[in-house]
Amino acid sequence: MNYMSLNSKLVGAYASCGDFASAKLIFQVTQYPDVFAFNWLISALAFNGHYRDAIGYFSLMQGSRNSPNSYTFSFVLRACVGLMDLNKGKEVHSMINKLGFELDVSLGNALVDMYCKCGCVIIARQVFDRLPKRDVVSWTTMISGYCNAGKVEQSIVLFERMRLEGLEPNDFTWNAMIAGYARNGDCDGAFALFSRMSKEGLVPDLVTWNAMISGFVQSRRTFEAVELFRDMLFAGIKPNHVTVTGLLPVCGMMGSIQRGKEIHGLIYRMWLYVNVFVASALIDMYSKCGSVKDAWNVFDKIPVKNVASWNAMIGCYGRHGMVDSAVQLFERMQDEGMQANQVTLICILSACSHGGLVEKGLSIFRSMRETYRVDASKEHYACVVDLLSRSGRMEEAYNLVKEMPIEVTDSIAGAFFNGCKLHKRRDLAKQMAEDILRMELKRPGGFVTLSNIYASDGEWEEVENVRKVMKEKGVHKKAGFSLIKEDEVAELQLGNESHMIATGAGDRALLQEAVVTDCNVKIASVQAGAKAYN
Repeated sequence: MNYMSLNSKLVGAYASCGDFASAKLIFQVTQYPDVFAFNWLISALAFNGHYRDAIGYFSLMQGSRNSPNSYTFSFVLRACVGLMDLNKGKEVHSMINKLGFELDVSLGNALVDMYCKCGCVIIARQVFDRLPKRDVVSWTTMISGYCNAGKVEQSIVLFERMRLEGLEPNDFTWNAMIAGYARNGDCDGAFALFSRMSKEGLVPDLVTWNAMISGFVQSRRTFEAVELFRDMLFAGIKPNHVTVTGLLPVCGMMGSIQRGKEIHGLIYRMWLYVNVFVASALIDMYSKCGSVKDAWNVFDKIPVKNVASWNAMIGCYGRHGMVDSAVQLFERMQDEGMQANQVTLICILSACSHGGLVEKGLSIFRSMRETYRVDASKEHYACVVDLLSRSGRMEEAYNLVKEMPIEVTDSIAGAFFNGCKLHKRRDLAKQMAEDILRMELKRPGGFVTLSNIYASDGEWEEVENVRKVMKEKGVHKKAGFSLIKEDEVAELQLGNESHMIATGAGDRALLQEAVVTDCNVKIASVQAGAKAYN
């Protein structure tokens, strides 16, 4: 074994073990490192997240006597993805073509992956279409790119075309499709593919289960999310921290602290509570279920708190009107050296708004950039408009809305009009109304409050105008729902509006009456996980 070969192997051995200091030292004392030494170092750096170092050694390689090979380029493209550096990726693509590697399928797949992940799906598709030969990885990478970009229609077309060309999708292809549909809110499409996959004898992986559960939760289809989680456990799939953080919001939506405690018990048994993000999700769950004490117990036991933990607990205090505790915790957070972020400031401003601490809230808002190095966003402005509007300082709220450097959002409009209604400032509401009605608001809150202001003064023509604008903009007010836990939970649907009602055994007559009055009723038992439809 010659000296050069030995040094290359030593660089590879140290780099593979993560000892980059030793790997770099051996590399530096090697007079003429060969392509293998370069590849070992570039690959290990890229796979361990040291993307800039990997690119640096690739640049060094270009100035040496070595020419990159297909392996070199695949490692460098991974570094480009890690840095989200599209320009560097294009440079590498140009070199690949220049050196005659454009027919290499593995490199073609890596290029498709790079362009998709860097947000250039169109160029990715061009590379995909030019590949002289496509394998399952090629199709799966392009399908995943479409799914992640929200282009689910293109992904399903490509999925079916893949089968027509004689290639059978593997587990990764199916999982990419299902996860893509779920993340984009098409839960029915995701579930249909999920069922097809199972019928074909393929097994969904943990990532797919997590995406499905999270998709149903985000679509507020709480019962189905819980059923999926139960099915996942029965299938022998072990949940991880992503699973439980995605599922816990269901408990807040249902107002079911008992179900939350059951999940908390599972988290404890599986040692997932040591994950700070799981702990933060538990705090948020207990907060939304109304148990400040349980939320604090979780927070207090976190050994190393991150900013998300502090935010969750400050938000919990604010949500329950414990504004003094929220402010004290905010100040303690800073005393312990934790830097507040955008979410922290939203939480504390919201707490000040609900607790009536106007001057404290304004002081924090005015010092955001200087003290906390955070630029005010639409959420921060919404909190301050709400703060001023609740306290009756409507002229200040009006001036803030008119002068702020961002567009008026649904939340800001709703907060302002609520203040006008509360403090009977119809004059300011009318001044703002003309501008608001021309904006592209998508949520009904501001419109509904404005309509109520007009209705209270008997101006029915103005009410009709507001409703007409809502209809033109496609803004619809959804029905609210209440949930009371007893033996069963029912979903009461009238037209396009749905209502959740809780029932016991003695409430069958009420449900039957609802059916007679042309309502659609679905009853889902929550006992022992059983599910029945009447």
